[in-house]
Amino acid sequence: MSETAVKPPEIVPAQGSLPKRPSRWLRMVAWIALLVVLLALPLYLDAAWLKAGQYMMIGAVGAIGLTLLVGQAGQLSLAHAFFLLAGATSYTVLAGPTGDARVTGLGLTPELALIGAVVISAALGLAFAPVAGRLRGIYLGVASLSLVFLGLYLGQSAEKLTGGTSTGRAPAQFSLFGFPFGNGGPQVEILGVPLRQAERGWYLFLALTIIAFVVATGAVKGRVGRSWRAVRDNEAAASVMGVSVTRAKAGAFAVSSAYAGLAGAMTVLWFDILKPDESEYGTYGINTSIAFLAMVIIGGLGSVPGAVVGALIVNGLPQILSLYSADLGWFTGTGGGALSPILISSFVYGAAIILVVLFEPGGLAAIGRRITARTTTKEEQER
Repeated sequence: MSETAVKPPEIVPAQGSLPKRPSRWLRMVAWIALLVVLLALPLYLDAAWLKAGQYMMIGAVGAIGLTLLVGQAGQLSLAHAFFLLAGATSYTVLAGPTGDARVTGLGLTPELALIGAVVISAALGLAFAPVAGRLRGIYLGVASLSLVFLGLYLGQSAEKLTGGTSTGRAPAQFSLFGFPFGNGGPQVEILGVPLRQAERGWYLFLALTIIAFVVATGAVKGRVGRSWRAVRDNEAAASVMGVSVTRAKAGAFAVSSAYAGLAGAMTVLWFDILKPDESEYGTYGINTSIAFLAMVIIGGLGSVPGAVVGALIVNGLPQILSLYSADLGWFTGTGGGALSPILISSFVYGAAIILVVLFEPGGLAAIGRRITARTTTKEEQER
């Protein structure tokens, strides 16, 4: 027998068992780069563009809440506008001054008022949960739509809370630990750029959107998300596995309502006025509920990043068209009143919904997953 040592054969891992850490690190780097860009945008954009971005973030927060309810828990809801109004009214009343005889105010600090608005909206959603637990599909959608008309009535009649449809009422300026997010307060500059109301509002809305995104992502990946999907797929099987169907549905509706309440508080801060609608079509009307549903369908039901992208399309397109129309002279000529940025945007995202339903039911999120999967496969083949 030869004394020469025998070299063991080189073990080559199978292609399917290659580590995926590079793609994970790549995604992390991409998220960090996106965050850096978002933090730097107020240093380069005008106030009008920052306001447009804030409106997109409002849509993103509300859409995240709705995609959790519709996509993850399988419950159709058209009541998002009602909870939007509930959050806006709650914040305005909780943070309102106590000395105004015309309207009711509790004088809480704005940060406590914001938390209170989220809690109250969640409680209202929890109160509707018994109805949601007994209905499914289109029947639940029609039942939830009644809340929009209830909000229209309460907004018009409860003038002590909302200020009425004629004048409305102004919300308290938001501040955090004494630092105001309006034009007042200490002068702050970053790289020579003064942070005024638009820049401060951008950072406030960005922080709220990131918190909403992170919490929703954690819920989807955790035990709560698994229980929602089990109830969505098969209620009987979920019950056999030990999932409380009633509790899961109630929790999903409460969480979705809390997100809508946060979006409502952001809405009243964005408009700087709480003004209830005079008809069923308005800031808190049927059209708003349909717009949020369009966001989650276009982005992909159940996808948190998809809901954000859908909000950028549905809420962002009217804002972008409005800004560009002033420079390009659109919608201002003779007969131009027949078309408006909002009307054109409705046509665009209506067509997008049709295309998604016909060709890609998974929405933009499914397209993104397919592209990511192909990229990962190519990287593995190259290695």
